[in-house]
Amino acid sequence: MDRVLEKKKGLQKKHIPYVAGGAALLLILIWLIFGDHSSSLKVDSRTVTIETARKGQFNDYVRVNGNVLPITTVQVSPLESGNVDVKVVEEGALVKEGDVIVKLTNPQLNMQILTSEADLAEKENLLRNTRVSMEQEKLNLQKERLQLEMEVTRKKRKFEQYEALHKENLISDEEYQQAKEDYELAIKQKTLVYERQEQDSLFRSLQVVNMEISLESMKKNMELIRQRVDNLNVKANIDGELGLLDVVLGQYVTAGTKVGQINDLSDYKIEAMIDEHYIDRVKPGLEGTFERQGGKFGLVVKTVFPEVRNGQFRTWCYLTGDRPENIRSGQTYYINLELGQPTEAIIIPRGAFYQTTGGSWIFVVSPDGEKAYRRPVKIGRQNPQYYEVLEGLDDGEKVIVSSYETYGDNEVLLLK
Repeated sequence: MDRVLEKKKGLQKKHIPYVAGGAALLLILIWLIFGDHSSSLKVDSRTVTIETARKGQFNDYVRVNGNVLPITTVQVSPLESGNVDVKVVEEGALVKEGDVIVKLTNPQLNMQILTSEADLAEKENLLRNTRVSMEQEKLNLQKERLQLEMEVTRKKRKFEQYEALHKENLISDEEYQQAKEDYELAIKQKTLVYERQEQDSLFRSLQVVNMEISLESMKKNMELIRQRVDNLNVKANIDGELGLLDVVLGQYVTAGTKVGQINDLSDYKIEAMIDEHYIDRVKPGLEGTFERQGGKFGLVVKTVFPEVRNGQFRTWCYLTGDRPENIRSGQTYYINLELGQPTEAIIIPRGAFYQTTGGSWIFVVSPDGEKAYRRPVKIGRQNPQYYEVLEGLDDGEKVIVSSYETYGDNEVLLLK
């Protein structure tokens, strides 16, 4: 007779796989819903630099290297072409305005002087001969005039005598008419000689004036040529230091060619090369400071050159107030240019992370120091020491400021 078997209560061995599978599925669901899916990377905490974000005063300035230059540099160029004959002074010498630096020679210019002197002498002789000829002509005209005046006087006296005799019918009409005609002819000849003498005098005077003007012009030309000879001496045009002299003996140099330069050492300026990031903020009138020999000195930006080369643009800064002792051309000063007024802000020290993130995000260290989480931030201005944080960080939070180059796209760093 069959017997009824009672069903066993509780968990049986055959149910274990189903229970384990359900539990695993439940854990997966919980992890998917509540778990942290961020990619992570283990990092040796000794290789990172951690700094604290804090609220403090942000000084808006940029630090640049500046080179000391003379306040003015003047080019030295010859006014005449020629061959270098003598170098009177060498580079580095102190010169005064008008001092001869280089002497040149120019044989062609010497030939021009000889030719001009010969032309001038010929012109002077011609003028002298013309004046002698005028005097001779003047004397001849005066002699002819005296003779005509005497002739007129004689013929007038004869005419008056004949006129008296003719009234008394002592001479014929023909004799009277001839005496009258001779007298009238003498008067007309005298008038013509006067007119010719006047015209000749005017012509000769005008000729002499023109020759004198031409002669004076030639004399001035001679003076200019002699000045050209003096211009073969290349002279200093200001007081200063001969900073460059690029000629050798025998070298032919043309007029206007740069052969050297003179540095005006009465004052100095500082040339600074600044990163193009600041080109819109650096303008003439911007003030700055630098430290030298334990003292602090002021300067002001005078000239900003718009051209950018190798990621930098050039500025000239003039010193204000006292000058450092023993200032020399070529020295390097570290200049702080004030770009704006100090403000209160959240600041963090500068670091290599900025090259990777561009200031758009940063790793923030957890309070326990075991993890660092990627967080969006907004960084504004920067100076040689700090970044100004506009958004994303609070006072007292710790951040990693060292390089992120090996972190890839991981969002969590496990600091071990």
